[in-house]
Amino acid sequence: MDYPGKTPRQLRPLLVGFRKASGLTQAQMASHLGITQQTYAQLEAKPESASMERLFHVLSVLKVDIVLARALDPRTWKRSHPSVGG
Repeated sequence: MDYPGKTPRQLRPLLVGFRKASGLTQAQMASHLGITQQTYAQLEAKPESASMERLFHVLSVLKVDIVLARALDPRTWKRSHPSVGG
């Protein structure tokens, strides 16, 4: 399933959700990353302040890939998906 995001603040619920879906606690994530639980909690609370390198490491532990895609113009999307949304 894809989870599009337009702003860095949208990362927080995604990171929490992926971590919980993986069955990991913040302490376990921190251990995998070689940081303290408090540091990981801060990263999860405000992921937009983390470095890209740190975020990629977190996503690697969670086995989550980043896929970049050009944003679609809503008119183009409707033409290519006529049966969805009217």
